[in-house]
Amino acid sequence: MELEVSIDKAAISIVIDNPFRLDLDGIVGRINGLFASQGETLNGLDVRGLLPLMVKGIAGCEAGCPADARRVVSQGYGNFALEYIEGGILTARAEVSGGKTFAVKLFPNF
Repeated sequence: MELEVSIDKAAISIVIDNPFRLDLDGIVGRINGLFASQGETLNGLDVRGLLPLMVKGIAGCEAGCPADARRVVSQGYGNFALEYIEGGILTARAEVSGGKTFAVKLFPNF
């Protein structure tokens, strides 16, 4: 599984080897690093709560998508705009200071 995180044009890619043993501390640490490099802060965005939902939403797509993605999108999460994209991709977007867009895209392993 691959996680792409961006703030406008600055982006990082994080490989998630085992979606059932998510290294939230490591992933959130890398996201915080991206925010810091852009002079931003998470400022109330609950990335730590969002990521497990997104992973659960597409984990197991090999057997047919979406695993649980449409439910995640319909319920929404905090200040994030969620979207399911054909092919098992789940995205979340939120606005941060200065009108910049913070985006998270999660791609399944197939």
